[in-house]
Amino acid sequence: MGKMAQPYKCVVCGYVYDPDRGEPHQSTVPGTAFADLPADYVCPVCGAGKTAFEIHAAESGRYLCVACGYIYDPKRGEPKNGIEPGTAFQDLPDTYICPVCGVYAKVGKSAFVAME
Repeated sequence: MGKMAQPYKCVVCGYVYDPDRGEPHQSTVPGTAFADLPADYVCPVCGAGKTAFEIHAAESGRYLCVACGYIYDPKRGEPKNGIEPGTAFQDLPDTYICPVCGVYAKVGKSAFVAME
């Protein structure tokens, strides 16, 4: 799975819109590019408009599981789970689940957010 589109960060509050995750709680399906969001889109955290967002590159490449706090680090990978060091989060299979809480809560990739 390749990267679909760039994440965008709200310069007001720091919220990151990740198109790979979308915003299911706001009926925005995963895979929706920032450019495809409606013109009246507002930040779900602070209410700022689309013009307050800029392209965001998560320099670290690390992703945080919002359910339990586990951090996927591409430098480390997950060798015990067959994921080689250097594997980008975006290249993990769609069936990837959090190794900490995923087994019990069925927490998959959609519960991860990019980290600084």
